[in-house]
Amino acid sequence: MTPLEVYQTYLAFKNHFTKDNYDYFKYCGKTKASKTSFNNRKDRYFFERMSRKKSDDEIQRFFLANFSQCQDPARLWIGEIIDSGEEVYVDWLKKIQSLQYLFKTESEVFVDKKNFDKMFSVSGGSHSVILKKYLQGAISLETLVLLDMILGFSKNHDKNLFDPVWETVSFKMKKYKPFLNIDIKSYKTVLREIVCE
Repeated sequence: MTPLEVYQTYLAFKNHFTKDNYDYFKYCGKTKASKTSFNNRKDRYFFERMSRKKSDDEIQRFFLANFSQCQDPARLWIGEIIDSGEEVYVDWLKKIQSLQYLFKTESEVFVDKKNFDKMFSVSGGSHSVILKKYLQGAISLETLVLLDMILGFSKNHDKNLFDPVWETVSFKMKKYKPFLNIDIKSYKTVLREIVCE
């Protein structure tokens, strides 16, 4: 990638994780950023350095890691990515490379076998147990998304939980889910073994 293309990729991920009407896959990661706007940026050296040091795939994974793992993608500033982006990327890579192990380990900790269904229920506008676990940092975004891919609990949450915290988490889950291109059957098996043992 050229430095301009790295910048455009950065903008594509930022748009994907912050705007409802932008889909990274639908638009193939393209944005209308011009060379002029790129050249006017004081931080363009960062994009130039990335274009020399990382492959195209690494650049995409780097931005995916940083936008998916931050608390609020809308407030993620390029300076923050420059300062701590590599560390976030390395941590995310470790999670993705051992995703099934992460899912199994986190699920074993939070699953309440006797009240499994209640963990995902929403009543009276209060947060479900699973959402609380995520907000406390007891489970990762990846585990939350995988559980939703298996159980589809977010539809019920979207319908019954009118809460800005949930809306933010739900949006992030929807935007991150397409990037987790995995065989969900093996994760279903892992969860079934944990719940039924």
